[in-house]
Amino acid sequence: MSSNRQNTQLTDFFECSQKPCGLSRREFISSCAACAAGLIAFPALSFGVGESESKAQKAKVCLVFTHEPPTNATWPNIGYDYEGRKKQLIKQLGNKCPNIEFVPVSVKNSNEAAAVVENNKGVDGYLVYMLGIWTGAPQVIADSGKPTIFVDDLYAGSGEFLVAYSTAQRKGQKVTGVSSSDFDDVIESVKCFECIKKLQSSVMLRVGGGWGCTPEAIESQLGTKVIFVPFEELEKLYGQADKQKAKKFAAQWIKNAEKVVEPSREEVEKSGAMYLAMKELMSRHSAQAITINCLGGFYGGKISAYPCLGFCQLNDDGLVGGCESDIRSAITMLIMTYLTGRPGYISDPVIDTSKKQIIYAHCVAPTKVFGPKGPSNPYHIRDHSEDRKGAAIRSILPLEKMTTTLEFDPDKKAVIIHQAKAVANIDEDKACRTKLAAEVVGDIDKLFKYWDQWGWHRVTYYGDLKRPVSHLANLLGYEIIEEA
Repeated sequence: MSSNRQNTQLTDFFECSQKPCGLSRREFISSCAACAAGLIAFPALSFGVGESESKAQKAKVCLVFTHEPPTNATWPNIGYDYEGRKKQLIKQLGNKCPNIEFVPVSVKNSNEAAAVVENNKGVDGYLVYMLGIWTGAPQVIADSGKPTIFVDDLYAGSGEFLVAYSTAQRKGQKVTGVSSSDFDDVIESVKCFECIKKLQSSVMLRVGGGWGCTPEAIESQLGTKVIFVPFEELEKLYGQADKQKAKKFAAQWIKNAEKVVEPSREEVEKSGAMYLAMKELMSRHSAQAITINCLGGFYGGKISAYPCLGFCQLNDDGLVGGCESDIRSAITMLIMTYLTGRPGYISDPVIDTSKKQIIYAHCVAPTKVFGPKGPSNPYHIRDHSEDRKGAAIRSILPLEKMTTTLEFDPDKKAVIIHQAKAVANIDEDKACRTKLAAEVVGDIDKLFKYWDQWGWHRVTYYGDLKRPVSHLANLLGYEIIEEA
């Protein structure tokens, strides 16, 4: 396929892909299937999309409708058909959220709300749909301490929504709110319950160390189990990897690359063997994510190959491969995989104030930035930048699109976030191979403020994902820090 034709197809797909996450993402993937066909692909030779998900049960959510009796003269109006509206919403929610079990109840006052809380202690959270005013019920639900979504059924619950939501925010409760005429905005927030449920039954492996945040905080805050694995266990599996399968992966990676610059075929085959070792290690521990002290392991002779190409494959397939045993970034990647269905990549950012740009640099990046079913962008196979050894990847990422860059930190109970528009793939021999330049949205001088507290790494995603991230942060009770 010619480069010009490929760029045109990618542009067509990316233009129609800038929609909110959730159902609309499935819609745009379907509508753009034609332009996705035939693109250069980092081959889907491994885990399917379904295997990226933990074996979570459905999230159980108490769906609380609040309103006064229809005989009362109040918003929306006297004689309003509350029951008809409830049936409509229950059907819509069930159709669009098949992985959530809704338990519908109705309350007309604070006492009835207190009884709902008492009788539903086993639910994962609450969806409070305000169909009328003033019941006093929403704040009682929020006081339960469970993750709670307040929804204003516009022109019906608006006054109570505004008062109850601002009260909950001021109290720092685990509450987020939706006040929108677009029902997909409600679905976007409700999908957070799925993400939280999946995290509670997920496993992350940290090989050869770990830093960024503590495993204890991840397990206590999110429920994700973090397992330490010594280098020796991974290296043993590397030595046992099927050499023919490793060659198959290497051949496909090389075939689909725009070019291979430094690494020999033998070196890429070593990456194929390391990928098989990671897959086997994850399978043995039923893990959905892995992060490896790759620099320390390779420099110290503890592992025989860099995991960079394998990480790219895992991330493209809907799993998580995280660099440098950065636990905080890896859990961020797992959270966002469940929340958006898209892979991100860890980077060491560089800031260029003359262009109001931040450059996200690393030797790993995905080639399917809109998810496993989306198109693939071109890539080059390079050596690893710092030591000029092994095999790594330069992903040629799509431009003129919004990106969202962030870190979730369970120790801090906070998420830090900024956004930028992708404008260039920098071809510079210095520093890491993938370098995406993006124009910062907001105050670039403010962007210098938090690196001593949060470290050098950030994780970058394609799309305007600020709203779903904010919903999830609110439901977790995390502070949101906008760093630009």
